[in-house]
Amino acid sequence: MKLCIIGSRGHYGYVFEEIGRFPEVEIIGISTGCADDVSRLMGDCQRAGASPIIYEDYLKMLDELRPDAVVINGPFALHAQMTLEAMGRGIHLLCEKPIALALDDLDRIEAAYYKTEGIVLMSMVGLRYEPGFMAAWKKLQEGAIGKVKLIHTQKSYKLGNRPDYYKSREAYGGTIPWVGSHALDWIYWFSGSDFGSVLASHSMEDNFENGELEIAAQCQFQMKNGVQASASIDFLRPPGSPTHGDDRIRVAGTRGVIEVIGGRVTLLDDKGEHEIPLSADPRLFSDFVGQIQGTSKGLVSAKDTFNLTRACLIARESADTGQLIHF
Repeated sequence: MKLCIIGSRGHYGYVFEEIGRFPEVEIIGISTGCADDVSRLMGDCQRAGASPIIYEDYLKMLDELRPDAVVINGPFALHAQMTLEAMGRGIHLLCEKPIALALDDLDRIEAAYYKTEGIVLMSMVGLRYEPGFMAAWKKLQEGAIGKVKLIHTQKSYKLGNRPDYYKSREAYGGTIPWVGSHALDWIYWFSGSDFGSVLASHSMEDNFENGELEIAAQCQFQMKNGVQASASIDFLRPPGSPTHGDDRIRVAGTRGVIEVIGGRVTLLDDKGEHEIPLSADPRLFSDFVGQIQGTSKGLVSAKDTFNLTRACLIARESADTGQLIHF
């Protein structure tokens, strides 16, 4: 399987975590898709034993090399264009989230996808595959907490020194679509339901001189199956914190509560509190390859990608306008 990589701004590291498991996958070309330095991406390729051709023009790369699959991590504002270009050439794609920063671009992608036969399209919701969240979700599928009623999620990151494109809404897209996408994906995944409505807020105040970057956000969702859900999103984790992120979920049901905090999973039910063993499989890149090869049904579908992206963009609109929005 021939693979190309466009860009190095996102989580393309998922590829290199697992590519050693797939000797049949060959990285044949790379391009930043913009004026970014390609050396870091090239170094990762070389450490993985790959010697790809470097292209300044990613479209020329796709046309000349005709890869089977492409990984998209270019400028956030170009995700939609890059996705459409890959789909138009019949190329499977794994794209950084969100795959679009505007609803009309998302509509174009969705329409193009359903006119294309056999394309695998996934967004990089890699935190679904983290052992703690995977273990909690599997326990939920067993009925461990009964009927899900309430979900709360948290995404808290260190701000650090962000590149300039984070300071522009047009280039960055917003903290709800970027950081919050994981929290919204957990809500969608754990609730087993489409989104019904959202009321959100966000703030750029006290953002340490980072232009239009929202430093904090809150989202309240009503899911179509009646589940109430919330997401707390921020860049306020102190520099001295032991980890870059603090990812959490609490899911309350009619027969118990399951929580993931610091990678540890606990179940509280009528027998008391229990720690749940972690679950390490599957992983994101292997799931992507498996879908292409027909050996995996896939944990993240194209429909999931479209629904999550739409939820991120509508939640951002709610935060911009202060209005409750129905999906």
